[in-house]
Amino acid sequence: MHRFKLVSFCAALLLAVPAFAAQISGDYVETRSADVYTGPCFANAEVGLTGRQATLAWRIRTGEWKGVQLDGLSVVAVAKASATLGDPFNDPYPAKSVLIVDQKATEDQKCALVEFAKTMGGRLLENVVLVQSAPISLEVGEASNHGSVVLQAGNLARIQTRALGDKDHLCGNETTYYPPLTELTHAMPAYTLSEEYRGSGLDVEWRIHDKRSAFVGTFSR
Repeated sequence: MHRFKLVSFCAALLLAVPAFAAQISGDYVETRSADVYTGPCFANAEVGLTGRQATLAWRIRTGEWKGVQLDGLSVVAVAKASATLGDPFNDPYPAKSVLIVDQKATEDQKCALVEFAKTMGGRLLENVVLVQSAPISLEVGEASNHGSVVLQAGNLARIQTRALGDKDHLCGNETTYYPPLTELTHAMPAYTLSEEYRGSGLDVEWRIHDKRSAFVGTFSR
């Protein structure tokens, strides 16, 4: 569904809802097309050449947004910026983004998921060009599997990550070079085994393997 039809409808609907204090929390995964855990030598080789694409996904464990209950639902944002995201010397905006909302959601919940993602994503999700609905699953590893995530959003987007290990330190100067693209209560860099986007709206599709380009975390507002 195109942005004008859904997002305009959502804005009108949610304006009619009384204001509620948002209390919402859950799991998060993010991947970028540039390494986020890296050393200056690797980062300098990528900046300006890659790092414009990002995928952000939220799974709400519990909570509501503007009075709409969202327990168990997910939303995915896929974005293409104008420059490497996080580069302090080049402005990555304007950016274009596509939102994928949980197929299980009601129309009210889909609207709330759109508004939630736009709030969490800030300027990165300011220009939503397309909103689509698809089945979304987000499996998050715990305990010894912390850092392992599998996201599947229909046939549009997919992410698989694992925790970083000793063999992922290539130059010895690695650090969390770029921060996450949204506010989180906990975040750890992770290794992207695979990531792909096969949808429309951004004039580009991609498939990325084996990069230190992910964050796994939790959010609460």
